[in-house]
Amino acid sequence: SFDDARYMITELIGREAEKFKFLEHSEALSENDKDRYRAIISLCDGKYTMDEQLLVSSLQSLSQLLFIHYGQKAVILIDEYDVPLDKAFQNGYYKEMVSLIRGLFGKALKTNEFLQFAVLTGCLRVSKESIFTGLNNFEINSIVDIAHDEQFGFTDDEVRKLLTDYDRAERYPDVKEWYDGYHFGNTDIYCPWDVINHVDRIKDDPMAGPEAYWINTSGNELVKRFIDKAGKTTRDEIERLIAGEAIDKQIRLDMTYDEIDNNIDNLWSVLFTTGYLTYTKISEDKKYSLVIPNKEIKEVFKLHIQEWFRNKIFSNTDQLQDFWKAFKDGNTQIMEMYLNKVLSNSVSVFDTRARNDEKESSYHKGENNYGKENFSSSGRTE
Repeated sequence: SFDDARYMITELIGREAEKFKFLEHSEALSENDKDRYRAIISLCDGKYTMDEQLLVSSLQSLSQLLFIHYGQKAVILIDEYDVPLDKAFQNGYYKEMVSLIRGLFGKALKTNEFLQFAVLTGCLRVSKESIFTGLNNFEINSIVDIAHDEQFGFTDDEVRKLLTDYDRAERYPDVKEWYDGYHFGNTDIYCPWDVINHVDRIKDDPMAGPEAYWINTSGNELVKRFIDKAGKTTRDEIERLIAGEAIDKQIRLDMTYDEIDNNIDNLWSVLFTTGYLTYTKISEDKKYSLVIPNKEIKEVFKLHIQEWFRNKIFSNTDQLQDFWKAFKDGNTQIMEMYLNKVLSNSVSVFDTRARNDEKESSYHKGENNYGKENFSSSGRTE
């Protein structure tokens, strides 16, 4: 709920402020200044007591108090600034959270004379989220910018050196297949979280296989939402992506969370900015050639396709019962109609795009007496 989320932000800032307990005894601060500090860290029954007005001004107040103590302006670092907005969007209190974040960050970053500079990270660009009205001096480093492209992850040379340093050079092919594939600016990079965790594991267990480290730290709600909303055209495009092909799409880098569900094209953009897709090139008409970056992400798509397929099959138990009855009675016409309906809506990655020994062309069927479209089975995916 919004109240729970607001308190979590209150607690986060309160705990951060407690790192500066020396402010209570600072000779540079007045008693009023010290009272302002105590109000930020004040507890009642083990919970921080800041009301919303105090919460909104807390980062600005803390930076001012630190300026008075040190005589130097503060640096504010905010990681994943848009996560509260994402959770608010998923749970139905988006407008309330935007209002809170706008007030909090506005005071800390816009009207704060005690700020030296700030750094924010997030999946969506800060300039469009309507929480920084009037604050137009951002330097934005996005997926497509060149200035700091190598700093977003590990380069191929860095991964090779890391594996060599831990005497695991022979594991390079696995690491590349699972964790490489991201393209930032002019540089191809590996996901650093995956590489660090995997090397940490295989240095102790040389036989350990690759795992989905980064992707398991999130709920993958975007992929679920994307597959749930996909029509036949989009499902065909997902199938092509899993088969290793590229899909050309117009991408919006200035997306806000409340725009995501407006149309399916917006979800392509969010999947791109959040790392579920990457790009190989940008055409002259600004279309991005999107691909699944590596095996880790491909497994996520397959997993949620399986889940979607199961939900579709079992969402209508009456039809399923009719199918079992038809099977028992030998009514092939009803069985065929049911199977056509199920398979025409499923996604296959093992059809004519696969190697000969993996093809499932036998499942593909032209129009029959009942006017059904061509279908492909979910096969090994299911």
